[in-house]
Amino acid sequence: MAAHYQISGTTSAAISGSVETGIRTGALAAGAALPAVRALAAELAVSPATVARAYQELRQRGLVATAGRHGTRVRPRPPVAAHRSALHPPPAPGTCDLSQGQPDPRLLPPLGPHLAALAAEIGPPTGYATAAVHPALAAAARERLAADGVPATEITVTGGALDGIERLLAAHLRPGDAVAVEDPGWANLLDLVAALGLRPIGVPVDDEGPTEAGVRDALALGARALVVTSRAQNPTGAAVTADRAGALRALLAGRPDLLLIEDDHAAELARVPLHPLAGATPAWAFVRSVSKPYGPDLRLAVLAGDEATVARVAGRARVGAGWVSTVLQRLVLALWQDPATAELVQRAGESYERRRDELLAALAAGGVPAHGRTGINVWVPVPGETVAVTALRDAGWSVAPGALYRIGAGPGVRITVSALDEADVVPLADAVARALRPATPSGFTA
Repeated sequence: MAAHYQISGTTSAAISGSVETGIRTGALAAGAALPAVRALAAELAVSPATVARAYQELRQRGLVATAGRHGTRVRPRPPVAAHRSALHPPPAPGTCDLSQGQPDPRLLPPLGPHLAALAAEIGPPTGYATAAVHPALAAAARERLAADGVPATEITVTGGALDGIERLLAAHLRPGDAVAVEDPGWANLLDLVAALGLRPIGVPVDDEGPTEAGVRDALALGARALVVTSRAQNPTGAAVTADRAGALRALLAGRPDLLLIEDDHAAELARVPLHPLAGATPAWAFVRSVSKPYGPDLRLAVLAGDEATVARVAGRARVGAGWVSTVLQRLVLALWQDPATAELVQRAGESYERRRDELLAALAAGGVPAHGRTGINVWVPVPGETVAVTALRDAGWSVAPGALYRIGAGPGVRITVSALDEADVVPLADAVARALRPATPSGFTA
């Protein structure tokens, strides 16, 4: 914990509020350790039960996490808006930033011409009564999903993939329920699960997706929902194969108590076929975002599912945000219908695949095992994340520490290839190999 910040309060609400204030102001940074329960109780002259209740509330709200002997610490990205000074620091000056997980802006389609065309033909403003899922977008989405084997009779749109997943979890589960998530998995999803007061159960991932044994164990532990990344899994690049999909469908069959959520965030960028699990359980949803292929600022995802599940999501949106902007929906439809945009997205997918495969090959040549079957990320298992991240930073490379993405999985670092020029592939691989090479003992030997 930051030495200059003192937690205060004599009730559990006041203590948890003091900790939240520290997080919001940046005095308690991500990863900061909180005092042990008994130590803080003695300092504040309150009972240990009072402090324990405060910490429990903070855990249920996703602000802190407790990890055995490591104690209670502020989560990497707690769900509270911090002052700008407390935001994630930029990469070290002079380094090549491969830590962000963003698509290459040079390969995103230009939006200006489509916005101009839309402005010329948009017609009279839309009112509250007519705002909903745009019929032409829904028809195009059904056609695109059906081509990939996803039944899309029922469909709605949400403000991006994570918004759709949040609405799905909130509609089906209650705080304390268990959710099976990939481990390592998407950091934003892990943070969302914590913020909703849900209990994550880590499911190991290999190159073919969540393992059958891992899913079986999660079901035995009482998982009420399972979230699976179809392709370009973040951070490992895994993609569900036909064999794995068949095994998981058989395992999930006849589970009326389980909500199945599939996240196909890579969509058109993925260079492998989709093998969906859609329909394996009575309650299911398939979410496809447009952010990776067309731009992160396009906050829209298509959500297909069974009738009851889609109705819950759409109904909850209706009493909250209402709808996703029909202007945004029409812009996405224009991008889908533009052959030049489709060609650009295809070239982007080929570029990511080329850079990723070249990095994997260079790492393998240096004796470094790594994973990255699809997508824009490569996952490198490491003995220690701090040592690896620091060594790479000193060599001029900023990568993401694996702690952001894992529950019980082994340590690793995530390298995003979208910001990696092909000329830098071999130098980066050499730097990784050096960072993982055991230090040579100094001094004389007999």
